[in-house]
Amino acid sequence: MKLIISFTAGLVLAVFALLMFLSGVFRQQDYLQPWSQGYSAAMTDPRVRLAAHGLLAASGHNMQPWLIKLDQKNDKVFTLYADNRRLSPAVDPEARQLMISQGTFLEYVRIAGQQLGYQVDIKLFPEGRYDESRLEESMASKPVARLTLNSISLVSQPPLYNYLFQPDTNRGPYTSDKLSPVQLKGLQSINYISGLKMNIVQDAGNMKILGDYAEKAAVIEAGVDSVMQESARIFRTNEREKNQFRDGFSVEGQGTSGIMRHILQGAVTLFPSLNEGKAASKQFINSTTASVESTPAYVLIISNDNSRVSQIRSGMLYSRLTLTAHLQGLAMQPLSQVLEEYPEMSRLYSGIHREYAAPGQTIQMLARVGTPLKTGQLSMRRDVLELLDDN
Repeated sequence: MKLIISFTAGLVLAVFALLMFLSGVFRQQDYLQPWSQGYSAAMTDPRVRLAAHGLLAASGHNMQPWLIKLDQKNDKVFTLYADNRRLSPAVDPEARQLMISQGTFLEYVRIAGQQLGYQVDIKLFPEGRYDESRLEESMASKPVARLTLNSISLVSQPPLYNYLFQPDTNRGPYTSDKLSPVQLKGLQSINYISGLKMNIVQDAGNMKILGDYAEKAAVIEAGVDSVMQESARIFRTNEREKNQFRDGFSVEGQGTSGIMRHILQGAVTLFPSLNEGKAASKQFINSTTASVESTPAYVLIISNDNSRVSQIRSGMLYSRLTLTAHLQGLAMQPLSQVLEEYPEMSRLYSGIHREYAAPGQTIQMLARVGTPLKTGQLSMRRDVLELLDDN
């Protein structure tokens, strides 16, 4: 009996050691370096320092689809381009989420500028709008925005600055507490961008309706092979892959942390099928259901039209909303699958727009908001120097 116990214990330890090795437990996490405040401080060019703050913003599929060009004649000017190599055509066929991601970046840059002593003036589409019939070409040739840094006197630290370094998304459980009047007022106070409105709902009727939309949308998305395959291609299995790519998804996005993160990473590295096909679909549905069940409030960002400018401004508002939520002790998680424009989602997309948007309006974001039970996990971020476009 003792021999059997010793053998079993040895086997368990061997398997554990193998999983840790495959996960890369001892590798340095280079992909987390940008989250350190000292990371941007090492950049001598203020434009690059600001871009290092911008890349901490939320982005669709965590693809960080940003390119910046530094003006060679004016060291206070740079331009932002949408990186057309980071499109997600299956889940985002109209590149709406990618354009929202341009706005999230711009708002982080604006807030960081206030901390660094700059007012950042942002001019959208300074060289004209995209030719939608040749969208990818337009993205490569026409900037999303021109940013100009104007020196200002610092009076006090911007209240949102330190929250740039907190995870933008928390997929864990939230308490059942509704938003307090103070929290609600704090979030509603930022609804300042012309052409947009923000609705925060926490009554039982709307909570049930929006939760149902989120869950039904997850079931549909999980059943669309092209969408799930697109997600699988950008899933970073272990520490080596996370350091190599520094974007996309990982087990942290499923709320896993600590030693369990390495166990799961090792297991998926050894058996990739654990995160493919039906297993991945089931995990996605279960994760969405768990999120819905622990959501005390939802927020919708609605624009008067669906122009590229409105999409970008929606991203700017979402960043401001996320940071203000952190200030209020709250957390956020997008649940926007129901807003995606691929054919299989069209029935639910039309339904939620009939119920929550006026004719001509577009719901740009749907997110859950509440008091988190656990701290969110930091996600991968690219090296800011990869954003520089020298062409």
